[in-house]
Amino acid sequence: MTRHHPDADPIAPSEPAPQHVDVLIVGAGLSGIGAACHLTRECPDKTYAVLESREAIGGTWDLFRYPGVRSDSDMFTLGYDFRPWRSARAIADGASIREYVVDTAREHGVTEHIRFGHRVVSARWSSADARWTVTARHGEQTVQLTCSWLSVCSGYYRYDEGYTPVLPGTEQFTGQVVHPQHWPADLDVTGKRVVVIGSGATAVTLVPNLAPDAEHVTMLQRTPSYVVALPGTDPLASWLQQRLPERVAHRVVRWKNVVMTTTSYQVSRRRPELMKKLIRTGMLRQLPVGYDVDTHFSPPYQPWDQRLCLVPDGDLFRALRSGRASIATGQIETFTEHGIRLRSGEELPADVVVTATGLNLLTMGGMTVEVDGRPVEPSETVSYKGMMVSGVPNLALVIGYTNNSWTLKADLISRYVCRLIRYLDTHDLASATPVAPPEGADAPFLDLSSGYVQRSLDALPRQGSRAPWKLHQNYFRDLWLMKRGPLADEGMTFQPRTPSWSGTPVPTPVGTVPEKEAVA
Repeated sequence: MTRHHPDADPIAPSEPAPQHVDVLIVGAGLSGIGAACHLTRECPDKTYAVLESREAIGGTWDLFRYPGVRSDSDMFTLGYDFRPWRSARAIADGASIREYVVDTAREHGVTEHIRFGHRVVSARWSSADARWTVTARHGEQTVQLTCSWLSVCSGYYRYDEGYTPVLPGTEQFTGQVVHPQHWPADLDVTGKRVVVIGSGATAVTLVPNLAPDAEHVTMLQRTPSYVVALPGTDPLASWLQQRLPERVAHRVVRWKNVVMTTTSYQVSRRRPELMKKLIRTGMLRQLPVGYDVDTHFSPPYQPWDQRLCLVPDGDLFRALRSGRASIATGQIETFTEHGIRLRSGEELPADVVVTATGLNLLTMGGMTVEVDGRPVEPSETVSYKGMMVSGVPNLALVIGYTNNSWTLKADLISRYVCRLIRYLDTHDLASATPVAPPEGADAPFLDLSSGYVQRSLDALPRQGSRAPWKLHQNYFRDLWLMKRGPLADEGMTFQPRTPSWSGTPVPTPVGTVPEKEAVA
């Protein structure tokens, strides 16, 4: 395998030929480390490298450092299927998750394959050579590598900037305005009045974590979210971990949580009024008597049109009961010298304003992609099994679920990539290229109504109305499709590895591959 320490000298652009690896992975976060681990486990003969734009492992969990940053799904499913989460703490803090990812990379020998400070700017596929040429920036230098397979594991949002809408009057505000994505390490809110603008996972995390030190914290929301309290520690996990082998206990709790989350989602979509009633009942138990639930906790949309907000041990509700935190629902008219005035006329005094207003999406990590000199516009492609796009050979986009733990889908994709790589080798094929459905595709890639999704749908691939071009967002369906479903289907073409090959995709009809090979 290729060995390259992250502190080693970069490849000089003047070298006669770029270094070649079998598989190049973009991103050293939860998805990228998982992809590398699956590759070492299932394709140990393949060389690989991981390019990471930042200087650390962990991705999201290294970038976000705001108070209380934590997972928004349980760690028994957010963790990897091959490495048990060893704590009974189901909702984990960011530092613990980062440590888990770092330890996983070290245990599987991935760390020495990571090249830090390498920001990928372009990827060019050559059918004649059946390989990608990937260009990255490393400081002031340009670095090039070639690979047979490219896995983009950089997630789907911008790391260098979060989303902040136009907020009138900020220039006259004398306090401090911060975005959670760039939390100042020296920010001290002790004795200060804090307004957190937002109602999503970040806002409901910040409020109870700032409340103990601040004079008062107000969560200012334009639209409420569905908020659900769950135990921070899984009682079943605590019991099983003392009585069963680690991996058995992990598997039982993992499947229990998969079933619970999937059931919650299905009930939300099929019987939304029932789910709203259940959520409301849970909140009424946690909130002070007489609290205005209809104003502050009754969204105008159905459950799971946006992600549910989980609060471990009801910490947000506890902060509201203590009186150290409150919620204001309304539109901002303007910032003032000492706070924010709403259109209702209500004044919110503030010394610090936190704009927990969302993310900016970034397709394919912001890199440009070409296939045989033709630029690829993601919005003009169709997703294949939620992991590849039409017309682009040997490239996987590792994107997790929106209605379940991210890693459940990321693990399935990375294992599917290993299956596909082995299949290409077994049949002496150069590449695998998805094709769009004959009837076209009109559905958006993501089906959430969240602002960060709606702002960026035009830049994302489309999805079709049926498999293999439809994203079902269903782990049980995907489990069969990705682990046991045929590799040769109507959505995939394969190109032979021959010197005289012209680069024209050659369809492989369904059924031409022995089933035991197709599902290997």
